[in-house]
Amino acid sequence: MEKTSEHQNLLAQMRHVADGLGKTLAPFCEVVLHDLTQPEHAILAIHNNLSGREVGAPATELGLARAADPAFEQVIANYPNTFPDGRLAKSTSIGIKDSEGQYIAALCLNVDLTVFRSLNTMLTQFGSVDTAAAVNETMVLSGADAIHRRIDQFAARLGTTPRALKGDARKALMRELKESGLSDVRRAMDIVAAYLNVSRATVYNDAR
Repeated sequence: MEKTSEHQNLLAQMRHVADGLGKTLAPFCEVVLHDLTQPEHAILAIHNNLSGREVGAPATELGLARAADPAFEQVIANYPNTFPDGRLAKSTSIGIKDSEGQYIAALCLNVDLTVFRSLNTMLTQFGSVDTAAAVNETMVLSGADAIHRRIDQFAARLGTTPRALKGDARKALMRELKESGLSDVRRAMDIVAAYLNVSRATVYNDAR
């Protein structure tokens, strides 16, 4: 396929997209930009190289299929893949079309699953406990610590911070503290006011 000025402009812009994604997703995700107008030398850019391929390498079977069929699915997300050395990968392929609806490029993301599976195994091992151990201890929070923890959890559910809570959210928080019994903790209102950085009068008003 002959490259037009439109194709060259699209490919130039996609180089920047690939570069940005590569920097953002480093080092666990390989980002590859394919020029489907030149399938024998398709790879234009490769970031976080996990597959050992080089710029100028040919298109994959998926790339060839997409280049040959404008009706080919444009986004194929999270499909299983394998790196040349056998490592398992999760891949996403995004086709880029020109103004006439022809595929001219593909942006591919290949995530190395090996490190995440190893991390999951380590976290599982780290989080395991010996239920047959002779010692059984509890570290239940009480007082101010318990109130702080509940406020932090409440704010996190709203995607904000305790001191950023506004009127309606504070009222909902006070209802939750009351329902959990934490509003009965000694000096609870003072603790809440200090943690939210508001006055005691504000907290009492929110608790009504």
